[in-house]
Amino acid sequence: MDGWITQLRKGLLDYCVLLLLRRGESYGYEIVQELKRIEELAVSESTVYPILGRLRSEKLVKTRDVPSPEGPARRYFSLTALGRLRLAEMNAYWKSLDRALGRLREDAKEDRPDEAGA
Repeated sequence: MDGWITQLRKGLLDYCVLLLLRRGESYGYEIVQELKRIEELAVSESTVYPILGRLRSEKLVKTRDVPSPEGPARRYFSLTALGRLRLAEMNAYWKSLDRALGRLREDAKEDRPDEAGA
């Protein structure tokens, strides 16, 4: 994968994880599987768990451990009030960013020399 794609995805993953958690509580492996369903966002557990740990330390998500008869306890993650606020801020910024990028793309079209006359 090209470096610029990797960097762009890294910048979006916090937002993607928060978007998934807005539906409700989920555990790490389940989050990884949801992201893998979207080819452009497919990531490994080694990418998602550090993000979840950081979001937890920032108090954006909280955890709940549930005993499992098949092995170790399963850790569920959910949004905190602060996490819901951050997601609302991110959603608003995303809309603003999308509009700005749209303007840039339109400006680029207008600045392109006419290919028929070249």
